[in-house]
Amino acid sequence: MKWQATEMDTYLKEKEYVDTALIALIPISWQEQVKSTVAMGEFIGIISSELERQFQGRVVLFPAFSYLKTEDVHSRTQRLLSWKRELELGGMQHVILLTSDGEWKTIESQLESLLIWLPTVPLEHMDQVHKREVISEQIKQLVPILTNKWQYR
Repeated sequence: MKWQATEMDTYLKEKEYVDTALIALIPISWQEQVKSTVAMGEFIGIISSELERQFQGRVVLFPAFSYLKTEDVHSRTQRLLSWKRELELGGMQHVILLTSDGEWKTIESQLESLLIWLPTVPLEHMDQVHKREVISEQIKQLVPILTNKWQYR
C-alpha cells in the first residue's frame, strides 16, 4: 500500500495482515555531487515502489526519509529512530529501510531495522526495456530477503 488516503481505507480494513513498513532513505545535496545524489534517490524510489507493488497487502510504502548529506549522522539517526518508534507503536512489526547511500551501513547496528543497501544503477541513459530488466533483477534478489525476514522475526 502507498501513503495515500484511498489506500489507507484498505489498510484500516486489513491492518492485521499489513505488518511491514518500507522506507526509502533519500539523501539531499545541492552543493556537491548533486547528480549522483539525485540518482541515488531516484533509483531507491523506483525499487521501493516496485517492492510495494510486489507485496501489496503486506507492506506500506511510507514517504521517503529525506536528509541532507551534510546533516550530522547522529541527528539523522535519531530522527529515523523516532519514525521507527512511531510505526512500531502503530502496529508495524517490521521496518525495512532501503538506501543507496553507503554511509548508513556504517551505523546499521544502531538502526534496529533491516537495512538494505543497493548500489545505485544509473538508469538515465537506459531505454525503458533495459531499465525494467534491471529493476526486475534487483527485485528478484530482494524478494527472498523480505520473505526470510517475515519467517524469522
